[in-house]
Amino acid sequence: MTPRPLRLGLTGGIGSGKSTVASLLGRRGAALVDTDAIARRLTAPGGAAIDAIRASFGPDAIDAQGALDRARMRALAFADTGARRRLEAILHPMIGDQAAREADGASAAPMIVFDVPLLVESGRWRERVDRVLVVDCSEATQLARVAARPGWTADAARAVIAQQAARAQRRACADAVIFNDGLSMASLDDEVESLWRRWGVNGP
Repeated sequence: MTPRPLRLGLTGGIGSGKSTVASLLGRRGAALVDTDAIARRLTAPGGAAIDAIRASFGPDAIDAQGALDRARMRALAFADTGARRRLEAILHPMIGDQAAREADGASAAPMIVFDVPLLVESGRWRERVDRVLVVDCSEATQLARVAARPGWTADAARAVIAQQAARAQRRACADAVIFNDGLSMASLDDEVESLWRRWGVNGP
C-alpha cells in the first residue's frame, strides 16, 4: 500500500521567501498546491468567482478584460474590513475545494505542500495539514524585498504586512521555522534539505 503523502502547510509574510522555499521543496519531489495561483485563476476573465464578485461589489470591481480589478479591490479591502471579509467569503471556499482536488491528484507524491499565505489568519488550514512550516524574516527585510518589486512601494508593503498575522502568531503555529534573513540560496537550500530529512520524506 502506498504511504499517504505528508501534507505540509507552508506560510510566511509577504516578502519572506515562502515561494522560494516552495520551489526548493518542489525540486525534491513535493507536489505544490499554490492557493494564490488558484485565486488568480478564479478571478481571471471567465473565472468561477467573477460573477459572485460582480454581484457583491458591483461592476467597478471587474476590469475591462473581465478579471478582478486587483488594485481596486486591494485598496478597498485594506480600507474596509467588511469588504475584505465579503471577498474572502466568496473566494476561500472555492480555493479550498480546488486545493483539495489538486491534492487528490497528487497522492503519489512523497509530500504535498499547500502554499497558503493566510494559513494562520484563515483558521481553517491547520486541521487540514500534518505540519506547518513558517518562513520568517524581519519586517525591515520584508519591506526591502517587496518595495523592490515592480508596482510596489514601501507604504503598500506596510499596508499588506499590517493586514497579515504578526510574526509571533505565525511562529506560534509552526512545527518548524526557517529564518530567511541574510541567507544565501545555498544556505536556504540546506535548511530545506534538513527539514526534508528530519521529516523522513523519501523523494522520487
